[in-house]
Amino acid sequence: VNELALGFPNVVVLPLDVTDPNSIKAAVEKVQRKVGNTGLNLLINNISTTRRSTLATETAENMTLVYTTNTIGPLQTSQAFLPLLKEAAEAQGQREMSCSRAAIINISSILGSIEVAEAWEERQDICYRCSKAALNMLTKCLALEYGNSGILCVSVDPGCVTPPLEQGMGPVTVEESVQGVLRLLAQLSATSNGTFWDWRGQRLPW
Repeated sequence: VNELALGFPNVVVLPLDVTDPNSIKAAVEKVQRKVGNTGLNLLINNISTTRRSTLATETAENMTLVYTTNTIGPLQTSQAFLPLLKEAAEAQGQREMSCSRAAIINISSILGSIEVAEAWEERQDICYRCSKAALNMLTKCLALEYGNSGILCVSVDPGCVTPPLEQGMGPVTVEESVQGVLRLLAQLSATSNGTFWDWRGQRLPW
């Protein structure tokens, strides 16, 4: 990311620890100085950690650590950036919800879908599944509360992303995932508020 920023002056890299309120506050202040009165159009909470576990081995410590990062982190970050998102929603001439107006995108996972409960035999990962299910509920809560301010709130599953080791290997490469997510973000509207999607643009069940 730092190398990318060297080639593009409009890319600004900021430190941010989502488990530290002081770090979040400092990041908000730096962003505010950068965007001025135009506000922040798009906040992507791309935060994730896990501890491999089964029902037999899961611990309270693992649950707490993963939940703190994957669920509480996006909550605190969204709360802190809300004033800037509201500024953007009010500053734009458009009235329709979109990612170019004001939006919060929570990067979730199909493993957090209670209805699908995908890949149970391959990986139970209780703490991760529960944290992402909770993140999905947070997205719904954000949509219910912030939607009235014109802020679009959506959960997105980027797919099982793997480095492109060899041609055709891995469920989805970084490039495929990013391109798919960008296409999806361009299509989101008011009818998408408080919903769950994957990188292919397919609606996912909670």
